[in-house]
Amino acid sequence: MKKPKRASAAKAKKGRKTSASRSKAAPRRLAKRPAKPARGGAPAADDTRATIRGLRSKLKEAERRVAELEAAADTDFLLEIPNRRGFERELARAIAYMKRYRASGALIVLDVDRLKPINDSFGHAAGDEVLKAIAATLTRQVRASDVVGRLGGDEFALLLWNLSETDAKAKAATFEQAIDELSFAFRGQLVTAGASAGVALLGAQSDAGRALEEADAAMYVRKAHRRHEPRIRLVSN
Repeated sequence: MKKPKRASAAKAKKGRKTSASRSKAAPRRLAKRPAKPARGGAPAADDTRATIRGLRSKLKEAERRVAELEAAADTDFLLEIPNRRGFERELARAIAYMKRYRASGALIVLDVDRLKPINDSFGHAAGDEVLKAIAATLTRQVRASDVVGRLGGDEFALLLWNLSETDAKAKAATFEQAIDELSFAFRGQLVTAGASAGVALLGAQSDAGRALEEADAAMYVRKAHRRHEPRIRLVSN
């Protein structure tokens, strides 16, 4: 009676070994099968592409906004020409170009003579009108490649390409005359305002900061020479 029990025990042990071997082999058989695509795979890919398009659109809008803000930071809000920051950037670029290609030019700093009395007598709106007219006059008399900027207050700067010293001084005199000839009507009075200009030549050896200082100093010398000339006069009452 004991032998059948041992035989049954041996069969049971063999069965357990067979089951264990099958369970160990099962993962290998499953690994060989190609993975089935997850349900809803196409819609997920479409959502990803839509997200990418949305992010790209937002990026372009952000870049456009940054460019607008940078342009605004370099532009005088009243006159719509480069402010000091914008003009100094253009001047630095121009000098870098001159150093590389041996080009030349001129820097003119121009100061409006006695703008303060106009502001005091007729208000700052009158002074703004004078500044706008001067900016328009200067812009009309330069080439498209030249740059007209406002350094601040009643001081302007002009970057002119390919001018000799004689031509640059003649151009500065032309600017002075054009501004001297402007007239404005405030409270029934015709008022004129003048300007004084100083010149600094630009070339491969120029430095932006020193050029501005040189032109500014020349402008003050010119202003001293114009003290005898009428700065503001009432043309008629």
